[in-house]
Amino acid sequence: MPRFGEQRLVAEQVDSWGGRELKQALSAGLAWLEHHAEVINALNVYPVPDGDTGTNMSLTLQAALQEVAHSPHDETAGVIAQAVAQGALMGARGNSGVILSQIFRGLARRLRDLARFDALALAAAMKEATDTAYKGVIKPVEGTILTVVREAAEAAQKAAAERNDLLYLMEQMVAEARRSVAHTPELLPVLAEAGVVDAGGQGLFVILEGMLRYMRGERVELAASLGATVDLQAPTSEGTWGYDVQFILRGRDLDVEAIREAIAGMGDSALVVGDPTMVKVHVHSPEPGTPLNYGARLGSLSDIIVENMQEQYEEFIAARPPTRAMTAKGVEMASPIGIVAVATGEGIIRVLESLGASTVVHGGQTMNPSTEELLEAAEGLDAEEVIILPNNSNVILAAQQAQELSSKRVQIVPTETLPQGVSALLAFNYQADLEANIQAMDRARKEVRTAELTFAVRPAQLNGLQVAEGQVIGLLDGELTACGSDLDTVALEMLEQMSAQDEEIITLYMGQGVSLAQVKALASLIRERYPEQEVELVESGHFHYPYILSVE
Repeated sequence: MPRFGEQRLVAEQVDSWGGRELKQALSAGLAWLEHHAEVINALNVYPVPDGDTGTNMSLTLQAALQEVAHSPHDETAGVIAQAVAQGALMGARGNSGVILSQIFRGLARRLRDLARFDALALAAAMKEATDTAYKGVIKPVEGTILTVVREAAEAAQKAAAERNDLLYLMEQMVAEARRSVAHTPELLPVLAEAGVVDAGGQGLFVILEGMLRYMRGERVELAASLGATVDLQAPTSEGTWGYDVQFILRGRDLDVEAIREAIAGMGDSALVVGDPTMVKVHVHSPEPGTPLNYGARLGSLSDIIVENMQEQYEEFIAARPPTRAMTAKGVEMASPIGIVAVATGEGIIRVLESLGASTVVHGGQTMNPSTEELLEAAEGLDAEEVIILPNNSNVILAAQQAQELSSKRVQIVPTETLPQGVSALLAFNYQADLEANIQAMDRARKEVRTAELTFAVRPAQLNGLQVAEGQVIGLLDGELTACGSDLDTVALEMLEQMSAQDEEIITLYMGQGVSLAQVKALASLIRERYPEQEVELVESGHFHYPYILSVE
């Protein structure tokens, strides 16, 4: 049988599949998903530059197929399905990846004892996959990937009752998945307001479509004629990520609109904001010298950052140590309880270790750690009781999977932001037991309010705000609540929304893309406006958000 990327003649009917066909179809699904990962990442409700659903689902499916490659040579359907489920479970990243792993888990449960399966068996397995996925989410929400898998499974059952033909079943299932994704905004009003479909549902549709393309003998390397609703354009860069280029341009009479238009033609994710004397530029470009040379012709450049995103991506998915062990410093009293924290950025990692984190797992927004990485971090500690601080809402489900798999007593404090994680660590008592610490740390994280500032990657109208591409936006506890043209102005507005005057401590976390002088200037403005509050400055080095503010 030819590989999934080759052209082949297709029979009018497919009676059954074994493990080999299942593996090749999933490989085609992964290839098709990787073509579309960047655009799926962009399907954020909020126009923030850190969408990661496509990446998470790709890495999860990649882990599933890696497990198949390392499994015994038995290629019966049941054995391959079990390997896929195990690999997806351990490699699951982010909420979408965890739900995808549960879909595979349900499929494997129904296919376990089968050497080959027909349309009737696959329809039953899809029903099991749906039930398992719904059970894996504490509060299932319609208008998400859950709706898409359920409606695709219903289409599969109907198709199998009409004709015991796997090709016909897959065609009906993909058609229904497409329709289901297109209707997600009708079920989830926030999607309708943002003008996007559900990213997880879109990812599942793309996987199924890739599998169907394999069955039809169509190449997954080539994009079909695609539209704008649930169909996506395949990247033209042959799957490479290019360079992340950032700089500040200073000059006289700078034409911000002309610069924005020119930079947009040099790559993707272009952000250009500023005024006639200073412009902040960010762009993903295959040739980093192009935007830098352009900027240098207009004025002087400073704060230049050039990062090879392809190398970062490859390093992240390669077989590198999944955790970064951090021995707590400045802690005189040892605790029988280990603490696993999730973070990225050298500054915030140092903060977490100084506060007693036993191990820091590299990750966060856009690069969520897998279930396996969190599990290995917990298992590797010299402690039988472990607390996990996810520090990101998209890491909590993976942490829960690690909790279920661990041989240790693992508890999760569901911190959704880095400031919440810091506050939870400050509340840890080395002389208290696990339950007492969980309660204290959970209370502490709830007392923190977090504001995140970044630049809008697209126009949007949400929560009564009209946001232009490139504008500064502020998210208060995950909700978009402010926008403007200036980082300092939006930061002060966020503090006002958080009623900072009623709190004791204001903490300003400095991320990448801003200079120390800029941060100190903002800190001075905050101290002038809030003279009664203690203002702390942390050089955290986190990605995507120039500033994170917290009050408590």
